Amino acid sequence: IGIGNCALIKLLRIPPIIATLSMSFIVQSTAIWTNRGLRIKPPSWLADFTTSSTAGIPNVALVAVVLSALVWYVINRTVYGRSIAAIGQSIRAARMAGIPIDGTRLLTYLLCAVLASLCGYLLASFSGGAALNMGTEYLLMSIAVVVIGGTAVAGGNSNVPGIWGASLFMFLVVSMLNTYGFGAGIRLILTGLIIIAVIMLPTTRSAGKT
Repeated sequence: IGIGNCALIKLLRIPPIIATLSMSFIVQSTAIWTNRGLRIKPPSWLADFTTSSTAGIPNVALVAVVLSALVWYVINRTVYGRSIAAIGQSIRAARMAGIPIDGTRLLTYLLCAVLASLCGYLLASFSGGAALNMGTEYLLMSIAVVVIGGTAVAGGNSNVPGIWGASLFMFLVVSMLNTYGFGAGIRLILTGLIIIAVIMLPTTRSAGKT
């Protein structure tokens, strides 16, 4: 999947967010066509791990913390991480600086595919089985968390702690809506409005200063 995303972006010059969304629809449709709605149960040991806690902290949360710390280190403390930021800011400048654009991009999309697969594996184990539509509600939510957390969707700027804060904020919002009995439709509408507000806020501030 990572290679396919990279090929779409490199060969067809499709914007990354469009290419990855298109690939997700293709993979999901293929899974629906081949599996016909079957629900696959995880191994018992993995289900026990994802639903258990260590020192009062859920194991899934511990895995997320470890992976987040590792990602933060790679992005901020390694040459590879600085190369990603440079490519996101300006491909032309990164190429002039001698950064291997194609190799860095390919490795990045491969790592993204691996991490997404791990996330889906843990989610399926935590939920008691894998269903084809179980990740649908997280699509818009993941985009919202990235935008609210201060990471540039177009690339060049990342904020791992900000994404954690945005995740907790959206979790509180969803929990509040569930408490008051609002359905999934209201949650999606509110998520969309939050994304619009976060995007418009810097523009409004800049206009006010000028």
